[in-house]
Amino acid sequence: MKKVILLLIACMAFSTFASAQTQGDSRVHVLGSYGLRYKYFGVGGGVEYFFIDQFAIMPSYTKIFPNVGKESNFSADLRYYVSTGSSQLYFMAGYSQNWENTNPDGAGTRRTVKGANVGVGAYISLTDWVGLSTEFKVQSQHPREPGFRFGFAFPL
Repeated sequence: MKKVILLLIACMAFSTFASAQTQGDSRVHVLGSYGLRYKYFGVGGGVEYFFIDQFAIMPSYTKIFPNVGKESNFSADLRYYVSTGSSQLYFMAGYSQNWENTNPDGAGTRRTVKGANVGVGAYISLTDWVGLSTEFKVQSQHPREPGFRFGFAFPL
């Protein structure tokens, strides 16, 4: 958990030095997620950084609220944007890791599962300083749950 937070802070600090319009552009995301299989809701955030035109990397962390126990997810996704302008469509693939504890009081066995994720999403610019971020993602690791991510993105 501490490593994930430090990684996000490092990405945000690195992205403040970027000043180019496409390559070097960055966005901070505030997200909500909803799983379609188990219907768990989650909240999280991430930083998206365009390392070359139309390609971005986005590490993100999500705290998931299952019915019993605790769960969280870290994802590092590579995004390829197929359109530009005020509405931008992208395809993504990346690494994902879940931390789970299914005991109701928090004590017990902590389980870590790693895998991959793929998906499609869109960024829709609402104003110069905020945009709508939507995504449909499927993860390969347990619980193998397809889900939606939605929220706001703030360009830096």
